[in-house]
Formats: sequence, structure tokens, C-alpha cells
Amino acid sequence: MKILAIEKEIDGTKKEQFTPHLKAEAQKVWELYQSEFIREIYFTKYSHNAVLILECADENEARNILNTLPLVKEKLIVFDILSLEPYDGFARLLEN
Repeated sequence: MKILAIEKEIDGTKKEQFTPHLKAEAQKVWELYQSEFIREIYFTKYSHNAVLILECADENEARNILNTLPLVKEKLIVFDILSLEPYDGFARLLEN
């Protein structure tokens, strides 16, 4: 199942709280990418929040794996998790 995960910083966090954990975060993200759990990863242009496309069984698995990220463990970020399904609108093109 494809899952969209959108990062949100916890209110009240400061930039300097993130710095000691950024290398470990990148390492864990790389491991999850190599394991094909993370299929795509981006930052939003203006707010620089992470946006991930995940491949997993369900939202629970997604949340459990995202909870292994250092910035989540340190309670600096959380993720909004949205299950995705294929777009079925093209079928309308074939209707009479």
C-alpha cells in the first residue's frame, strides 16, 4: 500500500534542537530508503518539511517505522499519514 507521510514540527521546537540529530536522521532515512520502505522523499519548497511516499502494509506499519526516526524519537517532529489508492477517474473517459 502506498502511504503519504507529511512531516510537521512539534510546536515550540527550536532549530538548534534538531542539529545534533540530523546526521542520525539522514542515516536512518537512507536505511529505510534502501529497504524500499521509503520510495520517494522530498522537502516542501518554503517550509522545508519532509514529504515521503512509503510502501507498507498499512498506516499502522507506516507509523511504527516512522517512529524509529531519530527526530520522531526526540519528539521534534510528527507525521500526518494518509493512505493512498489509485486514481480511478480515467474510467470516466470510457463511459458512454
